[in-house]
Amino acid sequence: MRIRGSRRRAGIAVAATLPLLAAAVATGVPAHAVSPQGRSVLPATKPAWAQASTDRGLTAASAPVTARVYLAGRDQAGLAALARSVSDPKSADYGHYLSAQQVAQRFDATAQQISAVSAWLTSSGLKVTESNAHYITVQGDAAAAQRAFAVQLHSYAKDGHVYRAPATEASAPASVASMVLSVSGLSTAPAKAKHDSVTPSDTLPGPAAAFVNSGPFSSYYGSAIAKGTPKAYGSVAPYVIKGYTGKQLRSAYGASWTGLTGKGVTVAIVDAYDSPTIVSDARTYAANNGDAAYRHNQLTQVDAAQWTHTADTDCGASGWYGEQSLDVEAVHAMAPAAGITYVGAASCYDTDLLDALNKIVDNHLATIVTNSWGEPENASDPTLDAVYTQTFTRGAIQGIGFYFSSGDNGDELANTGTKQSDMPASLPWVTAVGGTSLAVDKHNSYSFETGWGTEKALLAPDGKSWINFPGAYTSGAGGGTSVRSAEPWYQDRVVPSALAAVNGGKNRVVPDVAADADPNTGFLMGQTQTFPDGSVKYGQFRIGGTSLASPLFAGIQALAQQANGFPLGFANPAIYEKYGTPAFHDVTDHPLGKNTQLADVRVDFRNGVDASNGLVTSIRSLGKDSSLSATRGYDDVTGVGTPAPAYLLSYLFGFGSSRG
Repeated sequence: MRIRGSRRRAGIAVAATLPLLAAAVATGVPAHAVSPQGRSVLPATKPAWAQASTDRGLTAASAPVTARVYLAGRDQAGLAALARSVSDPKSADYGHYLSAQQVAQRFDATAQQISAVSAWLTSSGLKVTESNAHYITVQGDAAAAQRAFAVQLHSYAKDGHVYRAPATEASAPASVASMVLSVSGLSTAPAKAKHDSVTPSDTLPGPAAAFVNSGPFSSYYGSAIAKGTPKAYGSVAPYVIKGYTGKQLRSAYGASWTGLTGKGVTVAIVDAYDSPTIVSDARTYAANNGDAAYRHNQLTQVDAAQWTHTADTDCGASGWYGEQSLDVEAVHAMAPAAGITYVGAASCYDTDLLDALNKIVDNHLATIVTNSWGEPENASDPTLDAVYTQTFTRGAIQGIGFYFSSGDNGDELANTGTKQSDMPASLPWVTAVGGTSLAVDKHNSYSFETGWGTEKALLAPDGKSWINFPGAYTSGAGGGTSVRSAEPWYQDRVVPSALAAVNGGKNRVVPDVAADADPNTGFLMGQTQTFPDGSVKYGQFRIGGTSLASPLFAGIQALAQQANGFPLGFANPAIYEKYGTPAFHDVTDHPLGKNTQLADVRVDFRNGVDASNGLVTSIRSLGKDSSLSATRGYDDVTGVGTPAPAYLLSYLFGFGSSRG
């Protein structure tokens, strides 16, 4: 499961500003071009969809504007260089991190810088409503915003709606340009409820609508053959599993016999909102499924001061409860002694998610942070790439690593009409976690994996064939080549040039690693739900997506960190250093041979809850991830692969990375 649909943020594409933005993302330093008026351009502030052909005229001067001006802080080049040196196992500085206080003292914006930027904004007629070391929020009318940023704001038609956007790139005066990282809020998008239509203190809704799996099930992969169903690829396929438990997953990924539990490590989870039943659900799930009971305060919650954009037509707050439950239960299942700090963002908007991430960095709340959210690159706001990167590099020099699910729509072509990767997973300072279909045998041992990608065909009414077999693509691990992020140093000589050069030049390719994600080989999770009869009760069901893969891998990283004896920090350099070794399973789409195609049979309640409206039977073909393929070596479905037992052993017995 991965939150999508009504979930997020400004839908902005980028084209004209690629060279500048690529430089900013690669180094962490804002690349400001100097305009003829002696001002410095703020990259990516004019969205690609703001074209003359869709221009509906100048925005009314009195139209309200709320914007955030993000601050560059001090010594951004030094920040990027230090983040690299403390993260690289080959560096003498590897693992020698700074404290949160040291980071703030060395790199955050000063009071004088905040004052100077504020003075520029207020002199243009904008009002400062909030300021801190990360950003300054201003409000005013369009006339004031146009004066401040030396830009005209126009209205543009897009996807049947009209949005405001700058007609050219915004800019800042040379006197403060080096202090400004980016600005958001000059554009209005996407097609969802606007900020000013939301009550500033929304009440969280109750538990989400129920979902129940129908049987029959396999208890481990292939244990129950779907007798009586038509053959697929020459044989009758097995039923999908009921849902793997922590015991099965810990064993499959080589953790169960190591004695590692994640003791002494804290994993943070960032999602929007906070389920009102998460504590009781997590404890009930652990008790029902053989996981360790939670210690006092092992699961803590750090919430936003208020909730916004909760409506189903906006972020859909109750839809995030399942995401939160999956993340918490998966981390605990894999690392039963690790502390879990849940940080609930005020909404699913970038600004609020960034606030949650910065809360972790500013207060050093954890050293491993898993995030099961994102969106297609073309739908994300390019003005915030440098802002996210600043947060991730500030975290890296503290020994904090950020993990993001890579997406659930393969190459995004079927979902968006354009092949693209997802954000923020495509940024260079995060670990993007892709997905697999995992087979665990009757001994709870690893059997095989394929890249996660599903094609689905329904059972014919007469039960004798599969309709249009193998059917249509439904979902799969997100992956591909970024348009905006340049290839990071750790991918050089590992990622095939044929992938890195898809969009011209050499760009970032995702994912970096992978873990189980296929909903048909997914995780059994528990959550309190609202049923059609109005009853509210706890239930368990199988779920998947790279939203599962990210917390699973974060849990594995907690075990590795316990064995390592110091924080792993930004893990990608160490991960790529282990590429091609026994530390990773090299996952392919045909693990049993190129002529053997795998499939599962799945039976669902037509109404998603019970059999009152009948059942739907389908065949799900594995390893069919749109145009993406899991192949030998690095690939854009599973990255360098999935953790093998030797991955944890490399830390446990000291032949992994060490700091000098």
